[in-house]
Amino acid sequence: MLETYIRSRLAEKKILLMTHIVIGYPTLEASLEIVRSMVEAGVDLMELQIPFSEPIADGPVILKANQAALANGVTVDQCLDFGRRVARQFPIPFLYMTYYNILFKHGVDRFADGMQAAGLQGAIVPDLPPEEATDYLDAMGRNELSPIFIYSPTTSDARMNTIARVAAGFVYCVARKGVTGDQTEFSQQIGDYLGRCRAATHLPLALGFGVKDKADVDFLAGKADIAVIGSQTLRVVENHGVEAMANFIRQIVN
Repeated sequence: MLETYIRSRLAEKKILLMTHIVIGYPTLEASLEIVRSMVEAGVDLMELQIPFSEPIADGPVILKANQAALANGVTVDQCLDFGRRVARQFPIPFLYMTYYNILFKHGVDRFADGMQAAGLQGAIVPDLPPEEATDYLDAMGRNELSPIFIYSPTTSDARMNTIARVAAGFVYCVARKGVTGDQTEFSQQIGDYLGRCRAATHLPLALGFGVKDKADVDFLAGKADIAVIGSQTLRVVENHGVEAMANFIRQIVN
């Protein structure tokens, strides 16, 4: 189970690192090399985003990567095959991240059954609220997969408790209002917010949206269990190429 893996890793490390890629950006072959570089450099778990035309939670960096992957003709079936390949090849948990339209069009049961058969551990579907997720939760539970739900700084305590009742694996805490990739101020306010999150759930906490370097990850150690770096990894690829990824990750985990 995903939660068990996370807790076993936390017995060895103060904070884990989860990274995010968009499958097919810049190409499917490059995506595989990015995964390989990240795993070999010490990433603990990874989000694999299935490209979507309207990724409403994502800022311009991830939006551009989604659009590029789709322009390259990447399909959902190719993404699912990619997930199967990396889950079997690399010894860390992988999660799909995508939007509900993808699951709806593919078939929720079929999607979850395929995830389980491929060795994926869970999924993040940011536009699916718990109240509308009955079929999804049933399919995920039947396959012993973790549905990852989201807290934000504007989530009320009551709402956090509601989400905690259906979440599994960990809870993804977004650092601020807005979309991915914008600047985040890592301050006591983040610590107070994570304290509220901690009070609402027994699950490990991941924090993303604006985490970009070792200083941010070090700040989160002892406050969150997982630091999530997404947009910054895509910037590294765009500005310096796939070959720069391993060094970028090593600077953070060492």
